[in-house]
This record gives sequence, structure tokens and C-alpha cells, in this order.
Amino acid sequence: MTIAVGDTLPEATLAVFDGGIKTVTSTDVLGRGKVVLFAVPGAFTPTCSNKHLPGFMQHMEDFRERGVTVACMSVNDAFVMHAWADSQGVPADLLMLADGNATFAQALGLELDGTKNGMGIRAKRFALYAEDGVVKILHVEAPGEFRVSTAEAMLEAIDA
Repeated sequence: MTIAVGDTLPEATLAVFDGGIKTVTSTDVLGRGKVVLFAVPGAFTPTCSNKHLPGFMQHMEDFRERGVTVACMSVNDAFVMHAWADSQGVPADLLMLADGNATFAQALGLELDGTKNGMGIRAKRFALYAEDGVVKILHVEAPGEFRVSTAEAMLEAIDA
């Protein structure tokens, strides 16, 4: 079942790179305060690298002004997420979360089956806004689209 507005984010283990791989829980990094979590199907892929991540980077100050923590998640390992962050110049306060086995994506009900294309199970492209772990806004992209999960769309929804 897909997570919905009003639901609490599920508990799952994710990984971050901080001088090495460190495990964190979804509750620890997403369960307190105001958080935007956006997910991309894959690090280093065209839309993810050219539009999605850069859009959030360009608007980090807008999120900071609203007291919102921003996290990017992909079904990649923490080393890949770290290399992607380095290559993109990601600011230190934009959390790069690795969901290497798609555990969190599946717990959210937002997994994408890319096995036909040799990509395995991935996360759908989405963005959500949560307060204290409760989903307030959820925008899931239709296949092949990039409209509702942008930084601009999330800022507009948060301000509405």
C-alpha cells in the first residue's frame, strides 16, 4: 500500500556516507521537525542529475528560511550517493540517503520495477513533506514526468 497524506513515515534503515558508511533510521533523519524528502530513480541519471537534484540545491536557502530539512534518496549505495553529491557540489545540509536495497521505497509503497531495463527495483520519482514524521504533502510523478516533485512545486505546496 502506498503511503498517503496523514500517514506516519515507516521505520527503515538507510545509509549515509560520513567518512565511511553509517546506518541511520528513517525516524532519526526524517521523523522530527519539517522535512522534504525527494526520491530519484538513480544517481547520475539524466533527469536526476540535470534537473531534480540541482533544483533542490538552487532552492536550499528557500527551504532553510522555512525551517525545512531537505533529503534526497535513491536506491543506490552510500558510496554512489557520496560520489554523486561530490560531483554535483551538494551542500552539507542536503542529506543524501542511500536506500541500497529499496527497503524504504518499498515500505513507502513507492518502488519502481526497472528490471526490464536492467535497473532492478528503484524508487519512483516523488517528493513529500512531513512534519514530525507525518506526511502532509505527497507528490508522485507519473512515469516519465518531472513536474510535481520539483523544488518549486514543493515550495509552492508548503506555502499554500
